[in-house]
Amino acid sequence: MKRLMSAAVLVAALLASDAVHAGQQTVTLSVENMTCAACPLIVRKAMASVPGVTKVDVSYAQKMAVVTYDDAKTSLDAITQASAGAGYPAKALEQSR
Repeated sequence: MKRLMSAAVLVAALLASDAVHAGQQTVTLSVENMTCAACPLIVRKAMASVPGVTKVDVSYAQKMAVVTYDDAKTSLDAITQASAGAGYPAKALEQSR
């Protein structure tokens, strides 16, 4: 009985630790129409305004953005729509947890 209880506690701890990190996603996006030094500021502001987005780094030189977000609160589609709505269509290149 004691061994069964220990196993149950271990399983619960493992499940809880995965649940804490399950929503965190990082995606690299290519961003179109960035033609000046002010463009990355607009892209960052548009993407960061999406609830659930926790970090946005935009590179004018590479025409890319790296976005970290909680997939329980938002989606990749919502982020790309926000960017497109600001005049900068974006599409995913790479995504990781």
